[in-house]
Amino acid sequence: MKKSFLITTGGSGGHVIPASILYEHLVKEANVTISIDKRGLSYLDKDKYEYKIINTPKLNNIFLLPFNLVIILFLTIKSFFLLKNKKIEKLFSTGGYMSLPLILAAKLLKLKIYLFEPNQVLGRANKYFLNSCLKIFCYTEKIKNFPIQHKNKMVIIYPLVRKKIYKLNQSSSKNDKFNLLIVGGSQGASIFDDNLKKSIINISKKFPFKITQQTSEKNISNLKDFYSKNNIENSIFSFNKNFENIIYQSDLCITRAGASTLAELSVLNIPFIAVPLPTSKDNHQYENANFYKDKDCCWIMDQKFFNEKIEEFLKDILENKTNFTKKKENLKKLNYQNTWINVNQKILKAVNEN
Repeated sequence: MKKSFLITTGGSGGHVIPASILYEHLVKEANVTISIDKRGLSYLDKDKYEYKIINTPKLNNIFLLPFNLVIILFLTIKSFFLLKNKKIEKLFSTGGYMSLPLILAAKLLKLKIYLFEPNQVLGRANKYFLNSCLKIFCYTEKIKNFPIQHKNKMVIIYPLVRKKIYKLNQSSSKNDKFNLLIVGGSQGASIFDDNLKKSIINISKKFPFKITQQTSEKNISNLKDFYSKNNIENSIFSFNKNFENIIYQSDLCITRAGASTLAELSVLNIPFIAVPLPTSKDNHQYENANFYKDKDCCWIMDQKFFNEKIEEFLKDILENKTNFTKKKENLKKLNYQNTWINVNQKILKAVNEN
């Protein structure tokens, strides 16, 4: 008889996407349920995964704190019965405030708890629950703010990416025209919408290329019209279930530095210019990008200087491909042994040890 596991996630795509990938790694081993909040549902394929909604409130409003604590208590009781009725044996958390009632309930039931940290800085929720977990899956042992006494709980794996990514990387079918991909991540990036258009027009006069850009739903038609009027081939989108195909068809990417997006770019060997979100908690987006910069796989640009520097930056990359090619080769070296099977075996070995 199969075991029963639960993955708790929610909030942004940075939490939900790794949770769905973890689901795929575990589903042959156990019956897996995903617990998710309403905000995170937009990033989950609801027809593909079994899920339950636990809509945990944020605790960042001091005036609503007493009310929200009552809700947390209620959700912890709800989670307790969810875990008990489904006979859950092991709980996996991708971090964030969304996991709070589930982990509290799991502790009451004395379940085995596993954490997952995709960023290069230990998340606050994960740090709080380190004492309670058996293992924490990480991408490097050099995570910032990680307590030394819990280093033995680390399981180092390659970054989680969707299985289709590995299959795409074995393909050779790509467009001939240079394709610049611009990605704001699940939280969006208005700076790419508002301040990049003029630079792209100037560059396109010397270097014809295609623009593929992620933007908000309401901005798609405006951006598409702008590029079309200026004779720039373009593909503008907000959300695409086959986002991995969009990444694969690109040659260079300007992006925020969410862990999932950088992981997919890395495995597909797409060099990128990372513009870390300055307000990301504990500056984790900068640290995510710096992980790849230290290996000479990408460039990092401070958002403060984005407007004044991006045009010359792109011109330099397009005029002198040596640095670009070197970064592409370094990405290949970095992911030489990164396969779905290797990641799967590492995860299952850690889970089955206990």
